[in-house]
Amino acid sequence: MPAARELLLDAAFTALGTRPWHGVRMVDVAAAAGVSRQTLYNEFGSKDGLARALVRREAETFLAGVEHSLATARDADAPDTTAPDTAGRDPADAGDRCAAAALWTLRTARANPFVRAALTGCRGDRLPPAAAPSVPAPRAGREARPPRGALSPGALVGRIRDSVAGAVGADAPGLPPDAVLRACEAAVRLTLSYVVAPAPSDEEVAAEVAGLVRALLAQE
Repeated sequence: MPAARELLLDAAFTALGTRPWHGVRMVDVAAAAGVSRQTLYNEFGSKDGLARALVRREAETFLAGVEHSLATARDADAPDTTAPDTAGRDPADAGDRCAAAALWTLRTARANPFVRAALTGCRGDRLPPAAAPSVPAPRAGREARPPRGALSPGALVGRIRDSVAGAVGADAPGLPPDAVLRACEAAVRLTLSYVVAPAPSDEEVAAEVAGLVRALLAQE
């Protein structure tokens, strides 16, 4: 049986499917999880604490999925982004790994509002403020900071890029690391453009991402 903490986080996530965060009551979350309200407060301290924990869990689950998608690139669920004249290429190359990460990102952002908010910085009115940093222009000499528990979109891009670059670099250790980083960041940012403005087909986006990465790395 899941621990009380996970049950409470699941209950809070489910509650957001029917009402905005300001309408989610701690007593209802506790009841849905089958625990006492005191247990809820013992775990998270406050409603803000619950929100921060939920944001962290969803972000880390998403990032773990990125790692899994990279490790399983070219499995049955991943698109075949290779052309017929490249059949001699290794089972998964840089393009394949970036395509797999792109597919995971697109599908997860569509299904999970916390991930979409974290990637875009736009949370809307239904999610807690911890779900994404506010994005006004920072005052001179001051840098806007995300709420506690939230990764800024830039920081999240960096985490995804570094994961992808690590997988690509392991496949092709002869490539310059800075070139790999640039290609992977371009792939991530291209993917994010389709999170904001979806294409008709995720598979077409994945193939576009793969082609971009291969073209960039072919110049090295």
